Amino acid sequence: MTLSPVFRSESAVRLLHEEGIWEALEPAVASQARAVRRVLEDLDGVIDESFLDPMPALPDGRNPLDPEALGFLQEYFFLILFRSLFESVGVHGDRLDRYAEVNFCIKGTITAADNLFDDQAKSLLPLAATDGPRFHSILQLMCFERLIRRSLDRWHEAGDMEGASRHRILKGLIDLMGEIGRLEGSEEGGVKEIPEPAAMVDAVHRIRGGALFALAFVAPAVLEEGEVAERMARAEPAVARLGTAFQIVDDLTDFEFDVGRRSHNLLVSEIHHNGGPDEQALLSRLRSGEVQAGPSMVEGPFQRSARAVLQRAYDEARGAFSSLEALGFWFPTRLADDVVHAIVGLEGVRRMERLAVE
Repeated sequence: MTLSPVFRSESAVRLLHEEGIWEALEPAVASQARAVRRVLEDLDGVIDESFLDPMPALPDGRNPLDPEALGFLQEYFFLILFRSLFESVGVHGDRLDRYAEVNFCIKGTITAADNLFDDQAKSLLPLAATDGPRFHSILQLMCFERLIRRSLDRWHEAGDMEGASRHRILKGLIDLMGEIGRLEGSEEGGVKEIPEPAAMVDAVHRIRGGALFALAFVAPAVLEEGEVAERMARAEPAVARLGTAFQIVDDLTDFEFDVGRRSHNLLVSEIHHNGGPDEQALLSRLRSGEVQAGPSMVEGPFQRSARAVLQRAYDEARGAFSSLEALGFWFPTRLADDVVHAIVGLEGVRRMERLAVE
């Protein structure tokens, strides 16, 4: 999975404005845009210009009606949220932009790697079109490996970080990415066992989603001290729970894809262990290849189990935002369910609307 674009539906966009989320995030939007711009400006020193398209336009964060600004917020919502959270727990000054740079490089690396696992071609760099989407993703991986080093080198050269800290950050990132990748790799040939839902959440979703979000805390864990470090340490498990919620929702939107490749999926687990006889019989036929997954099965014949899975996502998100609110973060816990509905791509909006538990 990746830190995919979210808040794509009309109702989600209204929520951003009506609840004042956009206004609260304006400084973080501008900061994240500066960070993306700074990293992209490093590209011409990393790879020949013949591989590059023109630099994309980036927003300044001040005009929420600007389509570029909305698109940027949708693409980078979680990185922007992390940046806002970091400021809330006491990080200030240039360090906020520097963390935003690192997090952009993390997102780009994960996106490129996910492309290779899922045969996709998403890109966060203005790389010119090439023959072969896999090569394009490999090129992204190589570029982001260099870009994150250049970002940390710039930080070190400014006298704000010791060389040993730079090494610890890079090692911490690859260690945690390796843990996530090891889980992904274990599914390459399909999985045979279907763990019970609670066991699957702990063994799969808290890694694939929770550890993914925890990557944002690797650099602060190395560099922050005192009260800020203590508050960061309290925020990290809450953010990991939000990542877990995101992955649970991802399982609902990716059900058809996951059944086809026989990878871990929480809805499959819920049906297999707790579903009604009709649900279990249909799942068995799907997994044997007797029938193909249709576009409305989740919100149709599997609706009961799908709602149980969605409730787990609600619980994780509510717990996450409640913990962050206790730390003084401005985002209201009462909007947790709305965030769960909003953290899907356009293809998942209709499904969330039909499954939403009143």
